[in-house]
Amino acid sequence: MNHHNTSPSSHLTPSPTHGQGTVRMEEVTNGLSQHGNLTMDQSTSSGLITAMLSMSLGIVSNIVALFILASAYSQQRRRSKATFLLFASSLVVTDFTGHVIPGALVLRLYLSGGVPTGDYNKADAMCQFLGGSMVFFGLCPLFLGCAMAAERCLGVTQPLLHSSVVTTTRTKISLSAIWMVALCVAMLPCFQLGSYAYQYPGTWCFIKVLEDTEETDVAFVLLFSGMGLTSLAVALVCNTISGVTLVLARLRRRPCSHHSAKSHDIEMVVQLVGIMVTTCICWSPLLIFGLMSVIHSYRDSIGNDLATYKTLMVLGVRLASWNQILDPWVYILLRRAVLRRISLITRGQFNIKDSVLRRWEPTSYSSTEKNQVNQI
Repeated sequence: MNHHNTSPSSHLTPSPTHGQGTVRMEEVTNGLSQHGNLTMDQSTSSGLITAMLSMSLGIVSNIVALFILASAYSQQRRRSKATFLLFASSLVVTDFTGHVIPGALVLRLYLSGGVPTGDYNKADAMCQFLGGSMVFFGLCPLFLGCAMAAERCLGVTQPLLHSSVVTTTRTKISLSAIWMVALCVAMLPCFQLGSYAYQYPGTWCFIKVLEDTEETDVAFVLLFSGMGLTSLAVALVCNTISGVTLVLARLRRRPCSHHSAKSHDIEMVVQLVGIMVTTCICWSPLLIFGLMSVIHSYRDSIGNDLATYKTLMVLGVRLASWNQILDPWVYILLRRAVLRRISLITRGQFNIKDSVLRRWEPTSYSSTEKNQVNQI
């Protein structure tokens, strides 16, 4: 038997035992392959469900906020407040559009299984459009938040100058200029000033920051991140000045003085602070991670940390996508009507029965005269 097992004929003619081992090995291999495909399909399905839920929530949130702002704008009599509402409505419309267009393209990539790793740098027309949309709809909220903070700072600190300089026509011109600047930055790759590429895991496009980066890519990321971080810094300074000015004015206010205008200013500044905090939390990681990634990639110093940088970029873009979902809730929740009820509940003065019987205010931005008539 030992001689038979070691004879050459045994290698030429497979024994039943050898054949069964081959079949079992193929079964194990097929099972592992099917398990890997099943895991990949589950991961893709999980990402697809998350993207669809996020997109649906963002659409509903922006529509509700836009309805509130449109109703408030149509009933507003104070020009300074109308200017703020025009900026806010433009921001919500931009968030809504920026949530639907890139979201639809990302869903399409999810449904197609994503782009293979080897084709990340082969950016097609859809990648160019998706990358440009990411840059455009990323810069617009940052610019609009900065412009709103600057407008409120001027209105709080220099009300007379604000009334003579800030008009509805100039506000619309400013909005057009903001959208045009963001569009010009997003279209720079069309003139070979930077480039877009598919990003890990092959379901979204952005500025090329990780592999085969060139000087133009570094300059493009520096421009994008620099403009974004500068907008956040300017908004922080302006909101701080507005907040300090309002606090000092409230401390100097006499008990019998009229302060309805100040209450409107406080409401607007509170909403701006909410927008600024939300934008900083959501957009700062992507701006900083992109800057870090492109610098290390250009210097060839990423090494074994490539997977880490890919994960950071995915985390950054996911946080950035939540900015368009959370921004509308700033206007939904940080209204005077809501804040007043929260204050009453906190002080134990809120009567649920009276609240149910009393008609809910159609908008928290009603004029002072209307509020006085309702109180009478």
